[in-house]
Amino acid sequence: MSVSMTGSGEIATPVESSKSAMTWGPIFGGAAAAIGVTLILLLLGSGLGLTMVSPWSGQSSSLGTLGVTAAIWLVLVQWLSSALGGYITGRLRTKWAAVHTDEVFFRDTAHGFLSWALATVFVAGFLASSLTSLAGAGAQAVGSAAQAVGSTAGTAAASSATSPLDLSTSYFTDALLRPDQARAAATSNDAAATAEVSRILLNGAAEGQIPDDDKAYLASIVSARTGLSEADARTRVDTVLKRIDDAKVAAQKAADEARKAASTTALLGSLSLLIGAFIASAAAALGGSQRDEEEDLLVRPRV
Repeated sequence: MSVSMTGSGEIATPVESSKSAMTWGPIFGGAAAAIGVTLILLLLGSGLGLTMVSPWSGQSSSLGTLGVTAAIWLVLVQWLSSALGGYITGRLRTKWAAVHTDEVFFRDTAHGFLSWALATVFVAGFLASSLTSLAGAGAQAVGSAAQAVGSTAGTAAASSATSPLDLSTSYFTDALLRPDQARAAATSNDAAATAEVSRILLNGAAEGQIPDDDKAYLASIVSARTGLSEADARTRVDTVLKRIDDAKVAAQKAADEARKAASTTALLGSLSLLIGAFIASAAAALGGSQRDEEEDLLVRPRV
């Protein structure tokens, strides 16, 4: 907007510029360049990552090494693509005439930021779609395998467990009722004993602990089922319950490690995106400055 003075000193009506300060052509061009470079580098990183993984024992890198390498590579991809996209955006924009230098700098950085945002949204949508497809295929494969295992187990037992908790309970129940090698198991109501032990274990899993009276009852059932003495049966019960607690602690530890890894990844990802936005804006300002310098050299009269 410009303001002109009349001959009598009065202020004339402000004149608004009819040209927008935003030029979408360079923005789309820089975003397209950033997207192309990102996809190329991601494919290159995937190829390099596969060289670090081997099905043979001792020939594959550790999970920690793979995770750190992948994170570093993703950060480099973000920064390189942002720098290239922002620089191209700044160089492709036409020069604004009769605009203050500070305003030109702001517009260049804004164009670089918009180019980075457009490319980031596209790449994020592409990666989310790809990961969703891979997760769906993996879940379908796991579901088919679980269904096959369930069908096989169903032919061997009257009722089969389908959830992870039921499967774990069935396993620990079998461990409790496993007969001594030196004796033959001898109760006639094995199905009822197995069902009762399963219910005790399920209740203990829901409550977080098994009461002492339930432990004593489990020991009596194990003693009658396997032929062990009361002391040996109680030892077996305590051993199996300790294995249950150890498995629970291991699962909680794995969940906590996954939570920490997800939190770290989210924080590093957001920081990387912020730095990428800054790099794209700075690169666009640099490209715009070089563009203006080149145009000034072309229009400068030769001596």
